[in-house]
Amino acid sequence: MSDDQQHQSGAPWRNFYGRIHGKTLNQAQKDYLEEDLPKLAPGPVTWEENPDREKLDLTARFGGKPVWLEVGFGAGEHLIHMAQSYPGVAIIGCEPYVNGVASCLGHIRRVGGLDNVAIHAGDARDLFDVLPDESLDKAFLNYPDPWPKARHHRRRFVTAEHLEPLYRALKPGAEFRVATDIPDYVRQTMEEVPRAGFEWLGESAEDWRKPWSDWFSTRYEKKAIREGRTPHYMTFRKN
Repeated sequence: MSDDQQHQSGAPWRNFYGRIHGKTLNQAQKDYLEEDLPKLAPGPVTWEENPDREKLDLTARFGGKPVWLEVGFGAGEHLIHMAQSYPGVAIIGCEPYVNGVASCLGHIRRVGGLDNVAIHAGDARDLFDVLPDESLDKAFLNYPDPWPKARHHRRRFVTAEHLEPLYRALKPGAEFRVATDIPDYVRQTMEEVPRAGFEWLGESAEDWRKPWSDWFSTRYEKKAIREGRTPHYMTFRKN
């Protein structure tokens, strides 16, 4: 979207950091994006589709199922695992990286029969604009972009710009899970997430070394372990 288009649509200026496109997509991946992505949308999210920023009707979209959100689902491994494990729950996946979205769509097509997944291929902040307050039952942030340089830490998801709207969208008592292999991301998470109003459910550092009972180890985690980095699993609750 150009600056002029942003101005015409009324969208606020939002810097986006990170890759949107990777290597050239093959024809099958292009087909997934063209044919499957529109059917899996959670509703009108983009500023072009929803310039008045009307809230999504999640009850109509998902038939009254509890709704979970995964921010930055990568290739969709954890997202699809959770959708298969909890068919009575609807899961919205948010991912701006087109190649990852295409990979996830291909996986969904191959698995078949998943009617409880929705995909927003874009910035999580645009989705937060239109999520009703207290509409989500759980949220996941798995191996987010670490932005390791100190001057880039403000680009991380665990900042007020993202955490405050996430807090508003979660129901009281809802769980927010964060997994990362970057020690400084752990530090910032433990500082910023409670500051946004969440309560950490651990009692000691040992608690963040244990994965959740329904955890699915993704390719990113396996790579981290191969390279000698330690996964951390942090669980928070909205009070």
